[in-house]
Amino acid sequence: MLPFGFAAPREIRFGRGVAAEAAPRIAAMGRRLALVHGASGARADWLASGLMAQGVLALRIACGAEPDLPALEAALAQARAAGVDAVAALGGGAAIDMGKALAALIPSVTPPLTHLEVVGEGRPLGVDPLPFAALPTTAGTGAEVTKNAVIGVPEARRKVSLRDARMIPDVVLIDPALADGTPRAVTLASGLDAITQVIEPFLSSRANPLTDALCRAAIPRGLAALARLMQGEDADARDDMAVVALTGGLALANAGLGAVHGLAGPIGGLAPAAPHGAVCGALLPAVMLANAAALYPGHPAVARMQEAEGMVSEALCVEGWAGLADWSRRAGLPGLSAMGVTPADYPALAAAALGSSSMRGNPVPLSQAVLERVLAESA
Repeated sequence: MLPFGFAAPREIRFGRGVAAEAAPRIAAMGRRLALVHGASGARADWLASGLMAQGVLALRIACGAEPDLPALEAALAQARAAGVDAVAALGGGAAIDMGKALAALIPSVTPPLTHLEVVGEGRPLGVDPLPFAALPTTAGTGAEVTKNAVIGVPEARRKVSLRDARMIPDVVLIDPALADGTPRAVTLASGLDAITQVIEPFLSSRANPLTDALCRAAIPRGLAALARLMQGEDADARDDMAVVALTGGLALANAGLGAVHGLAGPIGGLAPAAPHGAVCGALLPAVMLANAAALYPGHPAVARMQEAEGMVSEALCVEGWAGLADWSRRAGLPGLSAMGVTPADYPALAAAALGSSSMRGNPVPLSQAVLERVLAESA
């Protein structure tokens, strides 16, 4: 067995009602807080009021879309001017990524591009991040337990990571009730993202016994829960999807991802309005079919691929990866063409994906021509 490690937040609290613990726990981290939330500030009023009652001065920073470099730089200027000494994020993956990036960079004396991958220098942080707490309100990216923040760089038309092992949040409070009533389309996209993030680490060339144990249980659990949520609101299914999103974050932080996310990063830079989860959901079946075709007999991932496909078939009552594509479209998932990706974009997107960090975890190398075919099949 190859050596492996496993990184996770210092503390994870999960369950309905744990959001009530947020204000006192966050207040113990700092007295001048940057509170990052989504576009609707009203959804964060309860936490801001609780922090005020604890004597915490909270600078509120709205993150209404997936964060990009100009928005990050503006927020950094605000936070530094306010003397922020801790950060909390309440929201989906975008808000949590913005919060992680702020916590990492507020103490830094170097600009963000020093640390951004691909388009920057990709250097480790020179200073430890500020204390950071994460409270997810969607079940998708698992950003609450990962060591990177995805940042768009408009000039480069790319989404890239700010990554450092010290960026894993200190305190994570996952209250599935915060996701109750999430719109169906958001539930579908974020749910498929969560499922992708337990399938790709399960098949990853960097998988280890701990990530295997997490993913093997989470794949059928997530598929069954998402199917129930497509039929209507279901508190138990929301709980299950929150567990799967958490599992996916832990798994990808320790085993990596694959070609789905290798392609999703460049697509996000090309079409920044395209929801990341929807992109991943659209790509997943075609990437899995391409992987299966590229695996030679006896490859260690063959049995895993067959096991994962069997889980999909059984949980959704479909015929494998192709059946998953049909199921997702019937549920309302758009294809890549509806998200602004055209055939003329395929060569550049595939070439960019080959250089992404996520591709290093794919169970088998895929050529640019194969990746272009995946894009066409996901349109």
